[in-house]
Amino acid sequence: MIAITRQASVHLRFVVALMVSCLLLTQACAQNDASYEVADSDAAPELTEEAEKAIERGLQFLINSQNKDGSWTTSGSGDYAIAGTSLGLMAFMVEGHFPGFGRYGDALDRAKNYLLKRAKDSPTGAMGVKMYEIGLFTIAMSELWGMTSDKDDNEQIQAALERVVQIILRSQSPLGGWRYAPRPDAGQDTSVTAMVFVSLASAREAGVLVPNDTIERLTGYLRDQAFDEQRGGFGYQGKGYTLACTAGGAYAAQLAGNRDTEWVQAALGSLENDPKMFSRKENGHFYYTHYYAIQAMVQAGDERYAKWYPKIRDSLIALQQPNGSWQEKEEDYPHKTPMSIIILGTPNRYIPVYQR
Repeated sequence: MIAITRQASVHLRFVVALMVSCLLLTQACAQNDASYEVADSDAAPELTEEAEKAIERGLQFLINSQNKDGSWTTSGSGDYAIAGTSLGLMAFMVEGHFPGFGRYGDALDRAKNYLLKRAKDSPTGAMGVKMYEIGLFTIAMSELWGMTSDKDDNEQIQAALERVVQIILRSQSPLGGWRYAPRPDAGQDTSVTAMVFVSLASAREAGVLVPNDTIERLTGYLRDQAFDEQRGGFGYQGKGYTLACTAGGAYAAQLAGNRDTEWVQAALGSLENDPKMFSRKENGHFYYTHYYAIQAMVQAGDERYAKWYPKIRDSLIALQQPNGSWQEKEEDYPHKTPMSIIILGTPNRYIPVYQR
């Protein structure tokens, strides 16, 4: 049964990749020349012309800043190559661009090949990076599976994906969370746990087996160890409240099947009512927080999403740099630009883990 599911998943994703260009053309014909956000306040908002332009400028920045080996890294130092390249690929995929197809096909092929080589060359499969990057790599492999122009890629992607999922499963702590090192005795924190579990949800969506026990233990960690009933949010280590952990914890809990629970609803309410949420100065982990928060609102339903998306859309458009990036200094983390593109492109719903 698992094998059939995986084959069906790969076939479906490959068909979708072939249809994307037609779908984008159909959407373009249906859109007005200026702004085409829907007027009905109860409906999910669509993209605006300004958002599309911001996305395209962001993608051009990524093309111009891609390393020769296909990776995206921190400028100058070359750090966070696995995270930057994984997110870079997803930024293009959220707009319907995939390796081997269209004007960005070659650049995305190089990025895909870089990730596959890093995985193949790693004796353990962990690639010598922390769990944050392992999680993002897992999402990228899950969403790439069956979506490239070369069918031979599927076997390599499947092998890399199944291998890294086993690393994640073995690394879950006794309390149900994850921390930086890929081993169960490393402890746990809500930030790493959210990233890692979102990746497992993505792998599961692609057809990889994720045991129910893993999901139940994750739920137990978030509900019993990290959620603070008085503050209505999630703490970094233990009960408490931070914007980033509350957004990530809520999204992970939703993907684990806890959408309608009181504690998840309370966390969503805390995000909606926090005056620091949309302030770049007061929300220290702005891009990371909103990467989770927008998806938590998608999971919460169209009414909440319709109120949330225009706020973060307009904030990100205002924060975009003249060069098309969201980097705020010369040597900056590589996650800010692709995460901004992913957030802005949420209405496209091309990536399964970002769908309800």
